[in-house]
Amino acid sequence: MIRWTDTTRTTGPGQNPVTAALRRRAEDGLPRRLARSVAEPDGAHLRTDEVTDWLAERLRANRFRVDRIPFAGLDGWSSAPDSGNLVHRSGRFFSVEGVGVTIAGESRPKWQEPAWHQPIIHQPEVGILGILAKEIDGVLHFLMQAKMEPGNRNVLQLSPTVQATRSNYTKVHQGAGVRYLEYFLGPRRGRVLADTLQSEHGSWFLRKANRNVVVETDDDVVPHEDFRWLTLGQIGRLLRHDNLVNMDSRTVLATLPASSTDGSRARALHTDLEMLSWITAQRARHEVRVERLPLAGVEGWHRTPTAVERADGRYFRVVAVAVQAGNREVTGWTQPLIEPAGRGVTAFLTRCFGGVPHFLVHARVEAGLLDVLELAPTVQYTPENYARLDPADRPPFLDQVLAAGPRRTRYEAVHSEEGGRFLNAESRYLVVEADPGTTPEPPEDYLWVTPGQLGTLARHARYLNVQARTLLACINTGAVETS
Repeated sequence: MIRWTDTTRTTGPGQNPVTAALRRRAEDGLPRRLARSVAEPDGAHLRTDEVTDWLAERLRANRFRVDRIPFAGLDGWSSAPDSGNLVHRSGRFFSVEGVGVTIAGESRPKWQEPAWHQPIIHQPEVGILGILAKEIDGVLHFLMQAKMEPGNRNVLQLSPTVQATRSNYTKVHQGAGVRYLEYFLGPRRGRVLADTLQSEHGSWFLRKANRNVVVETDDDVVPHEDFRWLTLGQIGRLLRHDNLVNMDSRTVLATLPASSTDGSRARALHTDLEMLSWITAQRARHEVRVERLPLAGVEGWHRTPTAVERADGRYFRVVAVAVQAGNREVTGWTQPLIEPAGRGVTAFLTRCFGGVPHFLVHARVEAGLLDVLELAPTVQYTPENYARLDPADRPPFLDQVLAAGPRRTRYEAVHSEEGGRFLNAESRYLVVEADPGTTPEPPEDYLWVTPGQLGTLARHARYLNVQARTLLACINTGAVETS
């Protein structure tokens, strides 16, 4: 039997007692505070219907321009002579390399190639995606930024308070400092509401992770003209609009605790232990080998003066751009970007079991993920890439989502992916009611889970992929009607 020593007791004559204040392991009040923020349709300082006008004003106030250029026009970037990799002269930021991927036959879906080569972005440093929160008039508000990213089709979108790579905030680019960074680095200047490492796009990044963090402050923070305080309810309403809330904001918001206190969140088709066991079994059964390759040796891809691409034009290409941005830490630069070949379709199928809404997740293998696979939406594909296949050989549930009409569509909006690395990368995000015949027992790499279970997983690293976190952010901010 272990005998525990109470360190609050005096241990000897003349010694002062050692005090250790204990606290609750979780804050019970935070979900209620978040729910109140979701229920607030307008902020203390800016109405929701004024946000687009504010973004338009910031667009007019700054100089923004993005031009396609040949690789020879890249300044500070070059092709490494031994590999052909696109690298920066500082050795920092990121590089574009190649990978070879092999998936074992017994665990490979029939619509997926058994082996392939592709370019991929290698960015080993961990960036910060941080949102500053503050209670204003009794309601939590979140400090959002009107930020330009070169890959955004509409230039400016709502981004986190801080969205910076390590190279950015250590000023490798010799530019200006990152505003509000002090709340997320060094001595803590606030109370943490969420903090976790999360992956980025596993199809285009090699083992990339960012720190997703929300910090609440009591400081009297006066926003810079490119920043505004918004409630979760405002953000949820803005998430119903196309290309307005950027990917980095969506992934951070998904890591907040579920805002609902509804008792139905305690019930689910599968227990949390069963869900975790299923995830472990899926990771164990998939044998995936990923080998880093020189970009010059990537089979099936060829390089022109303006692109690295496949001969058939499928999937994506690597291009180069020159950027002017008046309100960024550096006002002009050039860089490579990945440009997808079409618009993606990303969707959760949903249905109720015992009166509790569930979403169908997919244990999806992606070449760049650290842990083989993460949970993805039911459907996450670019339909044009599979149009040549017979219907029976196409990815599961894709045709069901594409055929869904307005009556079955609970949510739909087009959202941009990471605008700092991808050019015009957009996905049509949906939540679709499942066909009545959709079984409670789907194929073995799919599972029905509740919003509460998704929220629990999002509080930890490498369980939900970035597309699933986008839809979870839409759910948690009230953009999706789940009842």
